[in-house]
Amino acid sequence: MSALSNNNWSRRSLFRAAAGMAAAGTLAACGSNNGRSGGGSGDSLTQYFHAYGEAGTEQAIKRYAKAYKDANVTTQWITGSNFENKLFPALLTKNAPDVFEFHPQLQLVTSGQVADLSDIINPVKDDFNPADIASHTVDGKIYGVRMIDDPQFFYYRPSLFEKAKVEVPQTLEELIEAVNKLTTDKVKGAFLGNDITPVQNPLIWSAGADTLNAKNEIAYHTDAVAEGLGQLRKLFTSGNLLLDAPADWWDPSAFTQGLTAIQWCGMWAMPVIQKALGDDVGIFPFPKVGSAGKFSVTNGGWSMFVNAKGDNVDAAKEYVKWLWIDQKEYQEDWALSYGFHIPPRTSIAQSASKLKSGLPAEGVKLFSEYGHFDNIGWTQAMIASVNDVIANSVRKGGSPEAALDACDKKVNAELKKLFG
Repeated sequence: MSALSNNNWSRRSLFRAAAGMAAAGTLAACGSNNGRSGGGSGDSLTQYFHAYGEAGTEQAIKRYAKAYKDANVTTQWITGSNFENKLFPALLTKNAPDVFEFHPQLQLVTSGQVADLSDIINPVKDDFNPADIASHTVDGKIYGVRMIDDPQFFYYRPSLFEKAKVEVPQTLEELIEAVNKLTTDKVKGAFLGNDITPVQNPLIWSAGADTLNAKNEIAYHTDAVAEGLGQLRKLFTSGNLLLDAPADWWDPSAFTQGLTAIQWCGMWAMPVIQKALGDDVGIFPFPKVGSAGKFSVTNGGWSMFVNAKGDNVDAAKEYVKWLWIDQKEYQEDWALSYGFHIPPRTSIAQSASKLKSGLPAEGVKLFSEYGHFDNIGWTQAMIASVNDVIANSVRKGGSPEAALDACDKKVNAELKKLFG
């Protein structure tokens, strides 16, 4: 794999940005007449993808599309750091994509923006990871086909741990202590992303809490989470955390270039990291926070949706079925040839030899034992509200309780919109 593009990797930032969802919130007002003609076999389809950082991904997606014979599929490969800001406005226009990748979001369903794909998924439903099916299901209908699962965890350099006489941290206190010991005049102890927000959900989960409970009520506001925020503040102000890295957390270059001994990143970067550092790489989950703490891993990923307000819904569903249901060879290629992702199809994951041993197998183990999947009711606006908690309590030093109280008001307002 060739060197990664920072611009391309920056695209991963969009998937949790808040701005785009302001547009998403207006999608319910979007009419179904987009001014485009046609529909059915032989029509033209447009698909939107963010620009993946792994070399060869754009060529792969276009190669798959070219192989489809029942429609002319055009790919919009969105570069820059504003995929959402291009996708959601585009969905309101006559040039809206017929097919697009994103993450399960309840307002896309309630606004009628995404099509029910139950009829194409149900025949193979049992071959998907049940958690992926659950995260895309509303009232028994499945919206979106999971393409890849992307666990996120800490990478570390065992040689640096040995030199500093540091063990793999089991608790947040131990992580802070390790970061302090690992820091030298040339290497920072850890990199959690330039704004620390990549670990906000792991902090919640590792404190034994959750974003929302089963009744779709706030579940993140606990004493343990507040305590964890206070600990992150100590780490942030220690001078031992890498801040303002040239490339953010989704890009492993800070780690591979020796700027940090520990980095939060995704499994997609594992081949590049192993190529750069050989066997001097280990991984571990976000450590326990508080007395009821648990290890946690973010099980992110990307899914394919059909624009229910487009003119070519049936043709788009046929294309999605062909590529993401029928073409297992392409699905495996997409998950394993350009970076490491876990295939959501059980039959493909079980035969994935690249994930059977060594560090990739450890990544699968962390994914299976400690992973938390998308909650379709946890919206971009709610995520942005917790971003503010990190900004105000960790980066600015405000009261964690006050920041969580402010977050509660915003999240409750969103919950009322969604659930009444």
